[in-house]
Amino acid sequence: MSEAVGVGRPSGALRKILVPLALAQFICSFAGSNMNVMITDISKDLDTTVQGVQIAITVFLLVMAALMIPGGKLTDRWGRKRCFTIGLVIYAIGALMSAVSPGLGVLILGNSIFEGVGTALLIPPVYILTTLLFSDMTSRARAFGIITGMGGVGAAAGPLIGGLITTAISWRAAFVFQALIIAVILWLSRNIVDPIAPDPTRPFDTLGAVLSAAGLIFVVMGVLAADNDLALMAVLLAVGAVFLAMFFVHIRARERRHEEPLLSTGLFRNRTSNFGLVTQNVQWLLLMGTAFVVSAYLQVVRGYNAIQTGVIFTAVTGGILLSSLAAERLAKRYAQRTLIMAGFITTIAGVVVLLALVGSRPSPWAFAPGLLLIGLGVG
Repeated sequence: MSEAVGVGRPSGALRKILVPLALAQFICSFAGSNMNVMITDISKDLDTTVQGVQIAITVFLLVMAALMIPGGKLTDRWGRKRCFTIGLVIYAIGALMSAVSPGLGVLILGNSIFEGVGTALLIPPVYILTTLLFSDMTSRARAFGIITGMGGVGAAAGPLIGGLITTAISWRAAFVFQALIIAVILWLSRNIVDPIAPDPTRPFDTLGAVLSAAGLIFVVMGVLAADNDLALMAVLLAVGAVFLAMFFVHIRARERRHEEPLLSTGLFRNRTSNFGLVTQNVQWLLLMGTAFVVSAYLQVVRGYNAIQTGVIFTAVTGGILLSSLAAERLAKRYAQRTLIMAGFITTIAGVVVLLALVGSRPSPWAFAPGLLLIGLGVG
């Protein structure tokens, strides 16, 4: 694997590289959704509340989001492969801590903190290595399609796999499953070579990292406070907006001084890039939001167990798989913009159908049509 990166690399070697990268995206997306079906089991076993478990889920996503940009910048100093490996190890430690956690505090430390930090370190290298190792546009597009597709499958299949493991063994075994997948990824990625040598002297924008993380943390905390205190929500959102504004002013000042910022504002001058970022963020908001809200509703309101909740979510998984399999063929016949708009329309139709059927019918089958349409649209 030490030969130069480019079109000369054998396709078989490229496929071997792609497997651990796609698996890494799968397991991180899986972690973001599989706990949704374990809420009741975990709260009973750890003698805590449903809200406590939901906080653990939210803090994981918060830590991951807050540290993702700094984690991406660290790849320049530490190297893509090294960050990927360190992230995997930290993630595995967090999964094992969660598996043996005696209470909510240790669960938050293992699942929310360690797994969140690990994800923030390992995900940026997945996409950077893919961009560098797959040099031609065709192979790169397919590689990104596979990786993002595995992410969608991981998020959609998380409730089903998590429900099966929880019902058959225990919710703790689901975290052991994650650690085992990480071990497999570490073994499969052992021959990946960083195509660009790390530069330990590369400057790191520490103040920018602090400001961006603080802004994101306060914004998410504000959203979480919406259920209990609207005044507190407004204050937290305002504080978050101030930190993000300070972050923007800070990176602009660094750019004017010709210093390397944490995030280049030039990225946001590209309309195609902006459209892609907005599309992906809305896509994940719809998928993860649906998984979070519907899973909690099924367990807390309907009283379904983990496996019943997971089985209901197979409709989403099936929809994503169907549309992902057809994506390449559809891309040859229709413009990408047309496909994206059709996806959003289908997803919105799925949400409408889900609300209409679930509200009027007690049967669990009432969830299937709406969730299937959501999966098709997101995929």
